[in-house]
Amino acid sequence: MMVPSAFASPANASRIIDTHTHFYDPTRPQGVPWPAKDSFLNRRVLPPDWQKLASPFGIRETVVVEASAWVEDNDWILKLADEHPCIVGFVGNLDPSNPAFAEHLLRLSRQPLFRGIRIQAKRLLKDVSDENFRRAINQLADRDLSVDINGVDNFAGPLAFAQAFPSLRIVVDHVGNVRDPHEPDAHWLESMSRMGSFQNVYCKVSGLVEPVETPQGKAPTDTDYYRPTLDHVSRAFGDDRIFFGSNWPVSDKGSDFAGMFRIVANYFSGRSDEAREKFYWRNSLRAYRWVNRR
Repeated sequence: MMVPSAFASPANASRIIDTHTHFYDPTRPQGVPWPAKDSFLNRRVLPPDWQKLASPFGIRETVVVEASAWVEDNDWILKLADEHPCIVGFVGNLDPSNPAFAEHLLRLSRQPLFRGIRIQAKRLLKDVSDENFRRAINQLADRDLSVDINGVDNFAGPLAFAQAFPSLRIVVDHVGNVRDPHEPDAHWLESMSRMGSFQNVYCKVSGLVEPVETPQGKAPTDTDYYRPTLDHVSRAFGDDRIFFGSNWPVSDKGSDFAGMFRIVANYFSGRSDEAREKFYWRNSLRAYRWVNRR
């Protein structure tokens, strides 16, 4: 694979952590609950597959984000991490409304690589006032764990969640699921500004190419196309609360890994050394407390 020299080494920063990858194996006897069998994603996706694509850009470590609603697949990923030191953290999947939540969290949180859970945004507005839900989320905060929010739509739930749990580190995935990264709508602009006003909330710069309506893999890779979105989250969250994630292999929907990474690499190439260090690894360390396995 030929890689432009400007992107072929960690010259962007001394270290680059990809904070959003998904690993799964549909060939397992039990199969997988996601992706669907007819999806282009329905293939075996494991750390060595990611490493082949990421390492030419100086990206050698990743935080894995859940790709399964099965409780036992938290253990499957943690076992995978035992075999692959490139995994420095894992954002799992546990249902805070499950009566067994505390038991599962106690067991999983004993493993240092388990760094929190991901929650779908659509459930937050309904659940944020539920006493059992609040108790479960406070258990995460008490254990110095975080929550990723996925699938943001109207932002009412995420905003209520951020206000209700000021001591919890919250990560908004995929730049708040912007619908059009070239021309963000007014609701997204205002809501992301409001999310950025909470000092415990971080923005993951991932999911840029996926929403673009083009044939698979044909999204623009010109940084200027995404600049309106990147400029806004940079202003809303500042240098201290944005960081990089690829969302691979889902990112293949919009672009190959090289094109996806080139967008953010070009955008941050003109920033200070300190800003790049924060974006590529220091901010994610603050958000996730991932494990240094070097």
